[in-house]
Amino acid sequence: MSLDPAHAKASQEIERKFLVKRQPPDLERYRNREIEQGYLAAQRDGRQLRLRKAGNRYSLTFKRGRGTIREEWEIELTPAQFEQLWPATGGCRLRKRRYDVPFGQFVIEVDIYDGSNKGLIVAEVEFDSLEQCRDFQPPDWLGREVSGQSRYSNVKLARE
Repeated sequence: MSLDPAHAKASQEIERKFLVKRQPPDLERYRNREIEQGYLAAQRDGRQLRLRKAGNRYSLTFKRGRGTIREEWEIELTPAQFEQLWPATGGCRLRKRRYDVPFGQFVIEVDIYDGSNKGLIVAEVEFDSLEQCRDFQPPDWLGREVSGQSRYSNVKLARE
């Protein structure tokens, strides 16, 4: 298996996470996909190596940092590469359905969890700048903000 780091997309992720008070109207009409993800490694300092299948897209992602701003590198995988790595994530996996809900200039990603996290619904919003992040006014269907709270991190949810 060959993973070429030269093809990794590096970025800075700026996002906020919220609990969902109530689902937005007509949620089913929005673009959505099943996501399976597992963790190959996760450190207490926020470094994570994640494997993800989202619809027909496969990726390996390294994240570093905690809270609202994190560094992220992503490498696209073939289905065969994903299948080769997937067994190593045993015991640290989750499943969810993600809906892309437009809201002004943003897309709110609503995640409805399955499996041992069934019933949990969270939403994430990604921003291009800290100014956008600070100025964002969530819609009334979003509840309490949980950005940076480890209880709601995907790696913690995958372990439980």
